[in-house]
This record gives sequence, C-alpha cells and structure tokens, in this order.
Amino acid sequence: MKSHSPPGNTRRADLHAWLQGLLGEDAPMPRLLSADASFRRYYRIWEYNRSWVIMDAPPDRESVSDFASIGQILLALGLSAPRIHALEPAQGFALLEDFGDHTFSRALTDGADEQGLYRLATDVLITLHRNWSHHHACHVAPYSDTILLNEAMLLLDWYWPEALGECCPEPVRQAFIDAWQDILPQTGALPQTLVLRDYHVDNLMVLPGRQGVAACGLLDFQDALIGSPAYDLVSLLQDARRDVTPAVAEAMVARYRDAFPGLDANALDDSFWILGAQRTTKIIGIFTRLWRRDGKPAYLRHLPRLWHLLEQELAHPALAPVRAWYDQHLPHVHRLALARGGVHQPWEPQPLTGASPLSGGSGLCAP
Repeated sequence: MKSHSPPGNTRRADLHAWLQGLLGEDAPMPRLLSADASFRRYYRIWEYNRSWVIMDAPPDRESVSDFASIGQILLALGLSAPRIHALEPAQGFALLEDFGDHTFSRALTDGADEQGLYRLATDVLITLHRNWSHHHACHVAPYSDTILLNEAMLLLDWYWPEALGECCPEPVRQAFIDAWQDILPQTGALPQTLVLRDYHVDNLMVLPGRQGVAACGLLDFQDALIGSPAYDLVSLLQDARRDVTPAVAEAMVARYRDAFPGLDANALDDSFWILGAQRTTKIIGIFTRLWRRDGKPAYLRHLPRLWHLLEQELAHPALAPVRAWYDQHLPHVHRLALARGGVHQPWEPQPLTGASPLSGGSGLCAP
C-alpha cells in the first residue's frame, strides 16, 4: 500500500526541493523558527557561515508577492524591510535577508530602554508618513470603513457565542453596525498613508550597525492598506500582548503630533481612540477564533488586557455610540465571562451546542 505524508511534511519537502534548486543538491534542511497567528511559517538555513530566513506562505491563504511589493516600497523610503533573495509566488516561498532574533519584545524583556525603543518605532512611522506619496503604491487597496466594520464584526461572530452561548440576535447585530458606522467616517479626516496593520514590538527587530530609523527592522507588513496614520500608532502603543508604560505612550503620541504641526490634533486624537477601539474589538474576536478554529489557545491569556484596553478606549467621547452599545448589550459581566481565571490566565470556554471547533473563517455565528 502506498503511504502518504502528512500535508505539513509534503510542504516541507517541497520547500527543501525549491532550496536545492537555488543552492544546489547539498542545500541544508531548513530549521523551523516560528509559526504565527496566520498560516505562515518561518525557517532559517545556514550555509557557508551565512544565514537566510525562509517564508512559507501557502498561496491559497497568503501572498508572498504582496510581501515583496510592500517591502520594496519600504526600502525605497529608507526603511529596513528584509531584502528578498529569491521568490516563488506559485508555491508561496521566499528567501529573505535574516534580521536575526532580537525583536523589540526580547530587547525589552532583557532590560532595554523602553523609551528609546518606542521612540525609534515612532520615528519609523514619522519617516514613513512624512515621505509617503500615493505614487509609491497606487495598487494598494484602501482601508475602507467597510473593511474596518467587517473586522469589528469578528467580536460578534466569535466572542459573543462563546461568552453568551448563543448567536448574536439580529437587532443587536444591526445596532452594533449602526454604532460603528456613526463614528468610523471620522477616521478619514487625516491624510491617508500606508498602514502596515500589525505594527508592534513583536514585529520590530533591533538591527545593530544601522543608523537612525534603519536600525528598526520591519516584519509582517504584507497586508498593508491605505488608511489613517493613527492606525499603526495605536497598534504600537495599545499593544494586545504587552503593557506599554502610560508615560511612554503619551510621550510617543506627543512626539508624533509634534512632527506634523499642520495636522489637526483633535482629528488625530479622535482617530487614535476610535481605531484603537476598533482594533481591540477585532483582536478579541481574532484571539477567540485562534482558539476555537485553529487550536491556538495561547492567545487567550491576552483577553484580560484587551478588555482593559477597550475600557480605556470606550471612555473617549468620540466612542459614545459604541460605548452605549457595549453598556447595553455586552456589559461587564459578559466582558469578563471568558477571563474568569484572572489576568493573563487562560479561560476554558464551553462548546457551543451544534458548533464545531473547526467552523469556517466567517465565524460561528456569521449570517
């Protein structure tokens, strides 16, 4: 009887065959570095005292071509994206410059200067937004209100049924939509720019020997869109995975604001808090989905922090319609229902009757 390799083994064999085509029959077997919240995996190979990182992005799920095109834009603007040595879009493989393992997260854990690292990360955004012009990426899609709303809906599709044991009633769903549609247009008041969308310390690398903003290596930007400059700033400072010192966060917002004296400060403030609440709402849904659909429970430990962030964000006056929806339809008792183990402790949700842990990507209760 013919044996069949598991899909993961088959893909790794395909990856090794691709590397042999590039580097010769003696190409080393790649060593797994990490798998992230997406379907991507990363490997490292060493040859002749030189290392590369390999991105494995299944083409039916991810696009290495998007990573390559956005990376070229960032390099052209003087920022540090990994240079691509080889690309195979049909198979979803890319051979990348190796930035090492010293993420901002690891540097902070090791005692690095928090203010200094966040200043560097903020200066990268200032450089990007100051030098950006639309001719750099006319093909990049807009981060529209429709996309922002659909992302926020992940809370209803994934978190709601786990917390309340049933699908969100249609009138409540519509009230959620109405509340967000009331406030999201305000985020379009600022000049639009490239939004990297997952800009936080886990995706930023310390690059010794480089000067200025080039000392910050950028990762995970393949999903970039054109949207509000406040989005990546709030992604950095309202981190789903790490508590940022309030004084540091305030100083970085002020640093960014001072770099653009012509920017409407009130519009920046409103956009920061609106997009912060949208992002936190989305991530609560995503982290629930990562457990429910993808079997990745480690993300659940961040839920208490996320609800704490959302409380802060909903307190801003620009969030009044969304805050009213939460107070009426998802009060505190349900916001904490899945975090009863305490801060940073995993929760154990009860299976929803009739629902499979491998439900489709649209959500357990998506219409």
